[in-house]
Amino acid sequence: MEKIRVSIIGATGYSGKELIRILLRHPKIELMHLVTANYVGQKIWKVYPEFINKLDKELMELDVDKIIQDSDLVFTALPHTVSLNFVPELLSKGRIRVVDLSADFRLKDADNYHKWYQKEHSPKSKKLLKEAVYGLPELYKKEIKQASLVANPGCYPTSAILGVAPLLAHHIVKPNNIIIDAKSGTSGAGRKLSLGLHFTECNESFKAYKCIGHNHIPEIEQELAFLYNSPRIIEKPEEYEKIIISFTPHLLPITRGILSTCYLNLSGDYSEEEIIALYQNFYQEAPFIRIFNPPDLPEIRFVQLTNYCDIGFALDKRAGLIKIISVLDNLSKGASGQAVQNMNIMFNFPEDMGLA
Repeated sequence: MEKIRVSIIGATGYSGKELIRILLRHPKIELMHLVTANYVGQKIWKVYPEFINKLDKELMELDVDKIIQDSDLVFTALPHTVSLNFVPELLSKGRIRVVDLSADFRLKDADNYHKWYQKEHSPKSKKLLKEAVYGLPELYKKEIKQASLVANPGCYPTSAILGVAPLLAHHIVKPNNIIIDAKSGTSGAGRKLSLGLHFTECNESFKAYKCIGHNHIPEIEQELAFLYNSPRIIEKPEEYEKIIISFTPHLLPITRGILSTCYLNLSGDYSEEEIIALYQNFYQEAPFIRIFNPPDLPEIRFVQLTNYCDIGFALDKRAGLIKIISVLDNLSKGASGQAVQNMNIMFNFPEDMGLA
């Protein structure tokens, strides 16, 4: 297959920068347009000098018609609540495909989106919620392959969902009292200026934030409920079990990486060997999942600048718990790397092309 033409809207944020870094080594991509709101007319290497002698493209303002004309796929790496203004127009011609890195099309319930993001869907963007595919390849590869719009998951949700998915899908754990304790590097907050992210505010420190009401909660709960209730969603909808999680994010004084520790109550007496076999079978066709055997546990440094999600666990039989430790790079598997993984699936490329 000849190269596909790719454009990025939101090319100068951290996710946009990471997309460029990955796509420059992808053999099947022709990088077309880089769209920015703040650096129009500048070369990308003036904003990010690491692209000197690698990419000489000029940053442009958004021109939807030109993007549609010159692209086969568009990555929209925009802040939450912004993409829903542009994605319907991008898809209106029926040929172009979109991978959206915001939260705007992840939640299937428009009212739930409004509750957590304080933004109403327009009639056009609301209509897209039915056809948008949640872009977690380990769970939805078949649907992603046919999708016109992929809603790329959030970084915290990717770590948490992949960590506990096999347990909930096979009812190894109870669906209530799930606690997710997650830690992220500072790049997860984006490139905008913020007092709490200044070096002197976060260096040599460690803090929790947004302990109640973090906007990744509904995304995690939605996907975990789908896992736990399937196939009973269709067979016995009256037995649908809601999932309620307690989620606490923390800020680590590092640039990139997420470590999530998830606490779940076991539904029976299981051995380490049974849990390992469950995970290996569940993820047997997932090239970016690595399972650690107890007592070994994953660390952030193992996954930085990669698209891997490393998963380990500890059985606490005395407390009747299993502790899942799930680790990934928030800018790669938690954002741009996963977006490229989705693109590869959509265009029948090897899943790890440009990412291995």
